[in-house]
Order: sequence, then structure tokens, then C-alpha cells
Amino acid sequence: MKSYIPIIEWLSKYNKESLKGDISAGLTVGVMLIPQGMAYAMIAGLPPIYGLYASTIPIILYSIFGTSRQLAVGPVAMVSLLTAASVGVLAESGTETYIVLTITLAFMVGFIQLFLGVLKLGFLVNFLSHPVISGFTSAAALIIGLSQLKHLLGISISGSNPIHKILIDAISQYAEIHWLTLGIGMVGIFLIIGIKKINKSIPGPLLAVLFGILTVYFWGLDEMGVKIVGTIPSGLPSFSAPSFEVANLKNLIPAAITISLVSFMESIAVAKAIQAKHKNYKLIPNQELIGLGIANIGGSFFQSFPVTGGFSRTAVNDQAGAKTGMAGIISAGLILLTLLFFTPLFYFLPQTILASVIMVAVFGLIDFKEPLYLWVANRSDFWMLIVTFLSTLILGIEEGILIGVILSLAMIIYRSSSPHVAELGNVPGSHFYRNQERFPEVIITSDKLILRFDAELYFANTDFFKNTLDEWIEKKGDALKNIIINSESINNLDSSALHTLEDLILEQRSQGREIFFTGVKGPVRDAMKKGGFTQKIGESNFFMSVQQAVNFIDHKTDSQDEKTKEKYTSQVSK
Repeated sequence: MKSYIPIIEWLSKYNKESLKGDISAGLTVGVMLIPQGMAYAMIAGLPPIYGLYASTIPIILYSIFGTSRQLAVGPVAMVSLLTAASVGVLAESGTETYIVLTITLAFMVGFIQLFLGVLKLGFLVNFLSHPVISGFTSAAALIIGLSQLKHLLGISISGSNPIHKILIDAISQYAEIHWLTLGIGMVGIFLIIGIKKINKSIPGPLLAVLFGILTVYFWGLDEMGVKIVGTIPSGLPSFSAPSFEVANLKNLIPAAITISLVSFMESIAVAKAIQAKHKNYKLIPNQELIGLGIANIGGSFFQSFPVTGGFSRTAVNDQAGAKTGMAGIISAGLILLTLLFFTPLFYFLPQTILASVIMVAVFGLIDFKEPLYLWVANRSDFWMLIVTFLSTLILGIEEGILIGVILSLAMIIYRSSSPHVAELGNVPGSHFYRNQERFPEVIITSDKLILRFDAELYFANTDFFKNTLDEWIEKKGDALKNIIINSESINNLDSSALHTLEDLILEQRSQGREIFFTGVKGPVRDAMKKGGFTQKIGESNFFMSVQQAVNFIDHKTDSQDEKTKEKYTSQVSK
């Protein structure tokens, strides 16, 4: 039961010391979550109250079924923006239809995550490479931040997310900027940043919220054009089932798949980073998928939109002393109390303050160092980052992540279909053989070609393997009599590879050349034997090392080499 319900593991060992840290962290994150949840609901195109709804039941469920003890689950900027981008094309933001679709999306995201977790398919997220993630995150952060210009400047900007449209709309309405609104928002930004520099444990966003509410209330700024949140319903989220209309489910499938993978990617990344500092528990990725899936499914029955683990709140949770998932339960309890008794206090909260909370949070996600590092370390990864970044900015969030996934898969295919191949030479005075391009001092002979293929050999790269071998054979010319293939880096063979090898053997033997294999791994030996390849080429053409093969060819095999070879040959036959 502990493997399926992780709360049983830590709850059985719970003590006063853990409770002390959890109370401190839970209250700190709960206070931080109130303004953030409301702000992220606005990003998602929902009334602010739904941000508080999403900060209750999902957090409790994750605390029960998740394996990370510091991960702070709830509304996050990235997922909120993806939600708005996907549902916004189906309904107008804030309408009843829009809300129903958003809640249904939460259920679908949870179902996909639960499905992937049960089938142990969490590895799929690995197909998003780090450069793609970095480029997408930086671009999405810019889009999220600039999408709040309408609240910060007090003007009307279209909901389209490509950045150039947002900027054009903002610039064209320069004369309509509400300067009082802008002033309050800028004070909020400086307040959050300034307090963070003084003491990170002080909840800057909450102080910014208090400043905004008090300023508007005492000066009557809402009557001067400063837009406020207004009435926020009191009471707990009601129980209601999501919509299961086939048309809605069909329209939301692409968004649900995207959000489920992106949100898990964000969550597991921060969970791993925090768990590295805590060795008293084990993070299980597939159980994380199950925990997030149950959190989103359960939340959808209580009016929640999609949630996941957030970077900033998780860091605060850890710094504040969180020891177990009880910290999350305490945070959710604080939100529930707010919903029951304190929502009227947020009536005069200016929307520009929520915009300032969002902008400070997301602009911190822009990574300036990564492209500079990749420019020096790996140019292909650099261009993957740039293409993903620009695609997301120009085309939009969903298009950007799709292009990023395609780029990641394309790079995987390219690298596996065109792997590194090296000609080896003997290091003088030793039995070692190294790449002659990296070690020019190695000895190369004209009658032997020693190649190392650094990848598994399968249908996608067999032509590359054969063409590369043909090129090296042509370079050697008629003097070449023997070919040695160092197989230490070949981890797998498929049927296409076996057919290619058989054709090569026959072709080279017809031209008076022999092919030998060295360092063949067990799984590859098994594939060769099952496919009948070992019998066709002959067991005498397999050696433990390149030097043994060279000695055999040169007729210099000593008695020990013969014994070793006989032992290896018997292993191959088995």
C-alpha cells in the first residue's frame, strides 16, 4: 500500500519536529498562494476565485498520492497560459462555456497523467530536450508577462498570444494608458522585488496585495478608473462533474496531451532538484504522474483548472522547512479558511497588482545564460533553443511546444541514424587502439581496417553503416585484406542489421577480404546466434579484443591468446 499511497510511508513516522517545519512552510506557501492563485486564474481566462478553488482539493490529493515531500502543487503560470491558449479558441474567456471547458480540460489532463503513470510511461517526457525546454520556457515567460500589460497599463489588448500582436496593440494605445493604474502596478513590482532582496522569507506578493487593497480602499481609486477584482464568492467549491460531451473531449485532446506532458515536465524537474537535497525519501517519476493525475481528476470535480508543481512555491516551501506532504495539506487548509471567511477582504484588490505578481514571477523564468553556454558548448542545441524560442514567440504557445517536440525527435533520429564512426590505430608500445583523428601518433596499417561504430545498429542506420564502411574500404584500396569491427559500442542489433552484415560478409569475401568482430556484447551475441549469423560467419571470426584479432590475423597468437580465444569461442557457441 505504501507504494501506491505514499502518505502511509511518511505519516507512520511523523513527529513533532516534522510538524513544526510543515506548519511554518504550509502557512508561508498558503499566504503566497492566495495572490498567485488568483493571478494565475486570470492568466487562464477565469475569474480569480477559481485560482483559490484550484489551490484546495488538488493539493490535498497530491499530498496523499505524490512522492515528493516538498513539491508545492497548484496553479502555475505556464499551465495557466496553455489553458487559456487552448480553451480560448473554443469559447470566450470568463463565460460559462469557457469555465466548463477548462474544468473538463483538468479532468482530461489528470486522466492522461494517471494513464501514463499506471503504464509506467513517464519516460516519454524525456523526448523534450533541455534546449527545447529552455527556449520554450523563456518565450512562454515573455508571453505570459506581456499578456499582463493590459492590466498593468489599464488598457484593452486582444487575447491573442503571439508577442508581436500584444506589443503592437499596447503601442497603438499609448495615449489611452491609465497612469494611476500603471503607477500602482509599478509600486507593486518594486515592492515584490525589493522585499525579495531584503529577505526571501517575507511574502512580497502578499504585501503588494495589502498595499493595493489599502491604497484603493482609502483613496477611492476604483472610482478614478482603477479596475478592481470586485466581489469574490464566499464558500467552498461545490461538487460537480466535468462535462463529458464527445465534441468537447475531442476538441480538447491536443491541449490535454500537451498540458499533461509539459506540466509533468515542469513538476518533475523541480521535484528532482529539491529531492537531491533530501536523502530521506525516494522520488518515483511514475508515481508522480499518478499523484498529479489524481490531483487534477479530483480537482475537476471541485471546479479546478489544470495544476502542477510550481518552481517558486516549491523553493519557498523547502526553504521554509517543509518535511512532508503535510505542509501542502496545511496550505490547502489556509485557502479553505480564506474561501470561508476572508474573500470579502479582496474586493478592492486592483487587477494591476495581480499583474505585477505575475510579471515578477514569470520574468524570473527567462534563462539568459543557457543560450550563451550552448553557443560555446553545442551549436546544434543552441539553434534548437533559438528556433523553439522564436516559434513560440511568433506562432504561439501550442505551436511553439509542438515545434520543440518535433525538433527533439528529429535530433534523436538524426543522431541515431548518423552516429559517430572512427578508424582505430594501435597506440605504440601497447595493446590499446584509439581514434586516429584524435590520436595522430597511432599506427595504421594498409592491410587492416579497424572501425568502431558508436551506436546500436538497426534499420535506421544500416545504410549509413554500410556506406561508411565502403568509403573506408575504398580509401584503403587493394592492399586491404582484413576488416575488424570493434563492437564494444554496439548495444543492439535488429533483423535489418543482421541482413546488412550478412550481405557485407558475402560481398567482402568475394573480394578476398575477411571481416572480424571484437568485444561483442551479450545481447548482440544472442541476436547474432538466434539469427543464424554466428554460424554463417564462423565462430573463429569473433574475439574478445582488437589486439587478439590483430594477433590472429598476423599469425602471432601465443598459447595464452589461443586459450582465451577458445574460451570466448565456447561462450559464443553457448
